[in-house]
Amino acid sequence: MRTFSSLTFLAALVLEDAIASPAQVPFTAELSKPRKLHGRFLHITDMHPDPYYTPKTSQSTACHRKKPKKKKQESLYYGTPYSECDSPFQLTNFTLDYLHDKWADEIDFVIWTGDNARHDNDRHVPRTPSEIYMLNREVAKKMRKHFSSKGIPVVPSLGNNDVWPHNILTPGPNSITNEFAQIWTSFIPFPYLQVFQRGAYYTVEVIPDEVAVISLNTMYFYDSNKVVSGCAFIEPNDPGNLQIDWVEVQLEMYRNRGMQVWMTGHVPPSADNYFPECYVRYVELSLRYQDTILGHLFGHMNVDHFFFLEAADLNIFPNLDSKTELKTESQSGFYKSILEEFSGLPKSPKMTDYAVVNVAPAVVPNPYVPAFRIFSYNITGGISNQEKPQIKKRKHGEHRTDRNHTASCESPEYRDTWQCHLDRPWNSDPSSPARTNQKWSPLGYAQYWMPKLGKADKKTPPQFELEYMTYPLELLHPAVAGPEASASGFVYPVPLPLLPESLRTPGVEKSKYAPYQMRDLTIPSWIRLGQRIADEKRRKLRKRFRKYMFLGGDEE
Repeated sequence: MRTFSSLTFLAALVLEDAIASPAQVPFTAELSKPRKLHGRFLHITDMHPDPYYTPKTSQSTACHRKKPKKKKQESLYYGTPYSECDSPFQLTNFTLDYLHDKWADEIDFVIWTGDNARHDNDRHVPRTPSEIYMLNREVAKKMRKHFSSKGIPVVPSLGNNDVWPHNILTPGPNSITNEFAQIWTSFIPFPYLQVFQRGAYYTVEVIPDEVAVISLNTMYFYDSNKVVSGCAFIEPNDPGNLQIDWVEVQLEMYRNRGMQVWMTGHVPPSADNYFPECYVRYVELSLRYQDTILGHLFGHMNVDHFFFLEAADLNIFPNLDSKTELKTESQSGFYKSILEEFSGLPKSPKMTDYAVVNVAPAVVPNPYVPAFRIFSYNITGGISNQEKPQIKKRKHGEHRTDRNHTASCESPEYRDTWQCHLDRPWNSDPSSPARTNQKWSPLGYAQYWMPKLGKADKKTPPQFELEYMTYPLELLHPAVAGPEASASGFVYPVPLPLLPESLRTPGVEKSKYAPYQMRDLTIPSWIRLGQRIADEKRRKLRKRFRKYMFLGGDEE
């Protein structure tokens, strides 16, 4: 067994950092100096640093010990791609240092969606709470050094492997929520510290008075957490219900202030992942505040994909267990289940009935290769035919009277479920940033990956490369983007030095880096992409989408 010396060294660093950290001060917009906005932010997830990772050991031991008989089963210096091994410190340190050197001066905030401890995949070396906390402290320290020290807000979320035992979190306050309140004390605004200690969720105004990020604790929604009641309607004090009640208050407050919100967390909201009642409440809340929510960003799955939250998910089908059906479909292949969902999109969908969830790939090369995303967003205002001012006061939407639950809700089976008690008006606005490209609208992302990780060693460090981007080529340069873009103050979606050489000058007609050609990441744009991928005639696009899902590897 490997010694614990590396952990002892890291613990010493953490203690030194804790002593040196400044005292927490109340967060207010007045105390925050105005920052020059770059119109970009980082989404990073699932680092899984492993203090026991040892190069040249067997993959069958989680890359912890024994020399394998076959060299192809041997662990590599910077990490082992397409394996079941977690990240060596060499990889996580390289990744965060790279982001600091290349991107820290180009982004406005960081969304960091959890899992900063190794998997519990080695019975010979079981995880402990102290190890989990130590790893999280060390990653948080580097986040403070690389980003917070530059005035860049960092918004972390709790992962299912950040708790012990993994997947299990009792209602707070508890030792885990209290510990992470200390670990993330510099990231959590002081007014939300008590809320965090109760439930490990909070919100940050990453652009004061304009844009906020709500960091969810998805452990209280996750159906693998067997010590909670799963948002049952008859259990109002269930921690999942309390969290959604709190989110509702935050969204209403931000809506009244004319602000926009990103929803983030670790486990994505799907019928496969969430308790049925938690899923229903999350979908309803997402659609009710569609005019306020910019998008939904999650990790956990390690698979690059997107999917839709739909009004149809709130319907009652008395003779069909939709959750069972979805799980059956997923067993036939995750890629196929996504195609089936896209194929179900109507030709002329009602935009008020949809929200979009984006799931980013992981840093850990388990089971694929490291990756991260840089999103861009509109900081200049409308670039359509006529600039649309941001709406500060919005009218209420209409009640959802098209879902007839009367007969089903009279039955004992459904009477005491959330589906029969969701009758609040939905706030829909066609000109909101989630629906129309205007100020604060998400515009696209560039995804960077490490395809040659397996060739890296002590002498040859790995390299991150652009895998693909969602933008059309003409939006990369001001001269090609049009007079509206130039007049409004063009912002490069990707800084030129961080593009491949072939994309640094205008005039490129086609490129392997631009498969989707999306002018923005509004809901209509995502629906159009889903419809295109669902088209069986678009075989090339489908092939590219599948390759990106599994980062060049095979579907598990």
